[in-house]
Amino acid sequence: MSDSYFPRWRAQASTAKSVVAPDERLPWPQMFAMGVQHVVAMFGSTVLAPLLMGFDPNLCIFMSGIATLLFFVVVGGRVPSYLGSSFAFIGLVIAVTGYGGHGPNTNIPVALGGIIACGVAYALIGVLVSVVGTTWIETLMPPVVTGAIVAVIGLNLAPIAVKGVSASQFDSWMALITILCVGGVAVFTRGMLQRLLILVGLAIAYAIYAIVTNGMGMGKPIDFAIVGNAAWFGLPKFSAPVFDPHAMTMLVPIAVILVAENLGHIKAVSAMTGTNLDRYVGRAFIGDGLGTIVSGFSGGTGMTTYAENIGVMAVTKIYSTLVFVIAALIALVLGFSPKFGAVIQTIPGPVLGGVSIVVFGLIAVTGARIWVVNKVDFSDNRNLIVAAVTLVLGAGDFSLKLGNFGLGGIGTATFGAIILYALLRKKPAQEAAV
Repeated sequence: MSDSYFPRWRAQASTAKSVVAPDERLPWPQMFAMGVQHVVAMFGSTVLAPLLMGFDPNLCIFMSGIATLLFFVVVGGRVPSYLGSSFAFIGLVIAVTGYGGHGPNTNIPVALGGIIACGVAYALIGVLVSVVGTTWIETLMPPVVTGAIVAVIGLNLAPIAVKGVSASQFDSWMALITILCVGGVAVFTRGMLQRLLILVGLAIAYAIYAIVTNGMGMGKPIDFAIVGNAAWFGLPKFSAPVFDPHAMTMLVPIAVILVAENLGHIKAVSAMTGTNLDRYVGRAFIGDGLGTIVSGFSGGTGMTTYAENIGVMAVTKIYSTLVFVIAALIALVLGFSPKFGAVIQTIPGPVLGGVSIVVFGLIAVTGARIWVVNKVDFSDNRNLIVAAVTLVLGAGDFSLKLGNFGLGGIGTATFGAIILYALLRKKPAQEAAV
C-alpha cells in the first residue's frame, strides 16, 4: 500500500485475479453492482435491529451510510467494512426504555443518551489501542471469552423473540412458517440467494402472510395504506438524545462487546486478504465509536462492523474499500425515501418475530463457532467455568446494581467473563506443570 493517507486504488481489469485487495478496484459498473450487493447483504439486519427496539428503520439505514463513510475516512480507506445497526444494544435498550415490542418506541431519547455514552467509551478504547496496541485486548478477551460474549447476546434476546410471537396461536404458527421459509432458503438454495437467506426468507413469509390474512381473512391483515400515503422523497425523522445517568451506565458496557466483535472482524479480513491490518485496529475502533456517537445524536441505533458484509467479501474475494463508499451512498439515498420506510413498517409482527428467532439463534451459534474455529480446549477447567458461568448469567438476564450504576444480563455476562478469566488465569509455572 502507498504511504499516503488514502490508497490510490489501482484499477484491475477483471475478477480473474484470486483477490481484489482493499487498495484496488474493478471497473466502475462492476463496483456499483458490488455496492448494491453489499446494501442487500446488510439490509436485513440493519432494518431488523431498529424494528426490535422501536427505532425508525429508515433513519437507521440512512445513519448506517453516514457511519460507514465516517469509518472509511477515519481508517484512511484501508479497512473494508460496512457499519450497520448493532444487535448488542437490543436487550439493554428495551430494558432502559421499557419498550413493549410494537410500534414506535416513545422513550428513544433516553436510549440515545446511552448509545452516545457507549460510543464515547468505544472511541476512547480506540485511542488507547492506537497508542499501546492490541495485545492487552487479546490477553483480556481470548477466544473462550469472546465466544461466550457473542453467544450470550443471542441467548439473552431469545425471550424477547419468543414473547413477540406468543400473543395468539395464529402469530405463533406464522412465526414457525417464517422460520421454515428462512431455513428452506438456507438449505435448498445456492450462491447469492443463499447469502441473503434472512431477506429472501422474510420476503417469502411476508407473501404467505399477506395471502392468508388479506386474501383469506385470517389473522390481522397488512395495512398498505401507509405505503400509499408516504412520499417518495423526504428528510429522515431525526431525534435528540436525553442523557439519563442510569441509561448511560447500562449501555456503556456494550463498548466491550463491540471491541471484541470489531477485532474479530478485522482479524478475519486480515486472514482473507493476506494483509496485516493490526495497525489500523485502533483507528477502526475510533471510526466505529464515532459512527455510534453521530448515530445516537441523530436518533439512530448503535453501530458495528457487519459480519454479513464480511461474508460477501469472502464469497466474492473483492475487498476494495471503495465498494463500501458506493454501498454507503446507496444507503443514504434510501434514507431519503419515506415510502421505502413505510414498506418496512408493513412487515407483520409474527414474520418479524420468526426472523428474530432465527437471527438470535444464529448469533448464539456464532459464539460457539468462535470456540470451534479457535480450538478452545474445554478440558481446561478455566475455559469450562468461564463459558458455563457467562452463558447462564446472560441467558438468565442476571442484573447487578451498585448505587446508580447498573448492569443488565449482557453487561454482567461480558464483564463476568473477562474478570473470571483473569482471576482464574494460571501462573506460567502452573501452566508449564500441566
